[in-house]
Amino acid sequence: MQPVLTLLATLLLLPLVLLGQPQLVRNLSNSMNESGTCHCVVHLPNSSVLLQQLEQLQSMAKELIGEYEQQLLWASKYARAIEEQENQALEMIQTQEIRNPKTITSLYETPAFNLLLLELEGAQALTTELKSKAGASRAADLLHQLQEQVTNASLSLKLLADSDQRNFRALQQEVDILQGRLNECEREKEQEQASSHPGPPLPPGSCAHGGLQKVGRPLVLQLNWRGISHKAGAWGRDSAPSPDSPLYWVAPLRTDGRYFDYYRLHKSYDDLVMLKNYEQWKMGYGDGSGNTVYKNFMYFNYYGTNDIAKVDLSSNTLVLQRPLPGATYNNRFSYASVPWKDLDFAGDEKGLWVLYATEESKGNLVVSRLNASTLEVEESWRTSQYKPALSGAFMACGVLYALRSLSTRQEEIFYAFDTTNGQERHLSILLDKMLETLHGINYSPSDHRLYVYNDGYLMYYDLTFLTLKHTVSRPAAKRPSGDRASPRVVKSKPSGS
Repeated sequence: MQPVLTLLATLLLLPLVLLGQPQLVRNLSNSMNESGTCHCVVHLPNSSVLLQQLEQLQSMAKELIGEYEQQLLWASKYARAIEEQENQALEMIQTQEIRNPKTITSLYETPAFNLLLLELEGAQALTTELKSKAGASRAADLLHQLQEQVTNASLSLKLLADSDQRNFRALQQEVDILQGRLNECEREKEQEQASSHPGPPLPPGSCAHGGLQKVGRPLVLQLNWRGISHKAGAWGRDSAPSPDSPLYWVAPLRTDGRYFDYYRLHKSYDDLVMLKNYEQWKMGYGDGSGNTVYKNFMYFNYYGTNDIAKVDLSSNTLVLQRPLPGATYNNRFSYASVPWKDLDFAGDEKGLWVLYATEESKGNLVVSRLNASTLEVEESWRTSQYKPALSGAFMACGVLYALRSLSTRQEEIFYAFDTTNGQERHLSILLDKMLETLHGINYSPSDHRLYVYNDGYLMYYDLTFLTLKHTVSRPAAKRPSGDRASPRVVKSKPSGS
């Protein structure tokens, strides 16, 4: 309505524009007849230039009046069209299902909106043209104001549409998040029902379960044998699924948190607790806290390389060393708050594994199953999780479980990737900790425990798995919008030594 008032003001002020010209009335005389009618005689100057200006202004006034009437007609027609479209959009929105927001059409994607936007662009072009014809008169100033108002209206309309689209996308994301939480609540309810009817104890090395259900309270065994200054390291039990192999090992790193040079072996849990009957070895070429023990061999990252090293614990002899194809090293893509853990080794019921990242995976975590004898990669899987965003990971029955830090006293096992079928799922299993950083994390199939080196202290957790008779087959949880690419299997040929 404001542009119309401005245009009317322009037409009403045209006589004032005439008065702004040089004096047109040179002489004026008047007389009145008997009926009281006044007769005036105007003597105009004999100037063809002024007459031409007057004719131009009269012609411009006719054009403005004609354009105004045409624009008024268009505005009335489109106002009715917009009102009809708005009513239809409101009716459509009210009939849509709330749980399917993707079917709701934005009000600012209707044909009426597009027509209004085009008309504003046309009005802007018209005011520009009229302004060029008006020259330097007061009509030009008014047309300039009209042009600015039309431009502002067009800009406001576009901003309104952009804001509507952003709000719509945000609403879709909120619904996706709520749907994901609903799925998690349903899964937790199923887990609670299963835990209320526990099955028989899981035999050592058995995978007859439906995946990890919960983690017990942390049990702090003791401070590592080298002291509180050695905050980084790893420890655990031989991860081969054999209850007859009670070998325990402890491997604190140097105080720099990188160099792995000493380790101790204990033949029983009691010896470990009492710090007696141990063997202490010096090695001197390990890198980071990703090492593990599998079938009486220790596997670790050889210092300053992407090589896998294998040491026979019976004699502390380096028996094999070979590079891991494509693996990054020297603190490239290590875990969050855990530097130098480029290669993270794990053993479980399915064999020996290594967790790492590559340039090709853009830092996402890669899981590879190794031949324990030759250290060749037998098969690899690329996950959707960025390794530096994780605080750690471990393997259990061929399933990768990834952790992230929630606070200085709590972690969350939030992600699982099953190598048997390539499926991933999101979960929420809380894990308490005594101190802030979890360094080495090793799972033992023999007792279903998680052995964790927590800022210099040796801790372990009892794990509980879902029994098969209570599990329910569910699809993989939907990832929030903007997540990284889906995981995929990457076949790898054995490489040479």
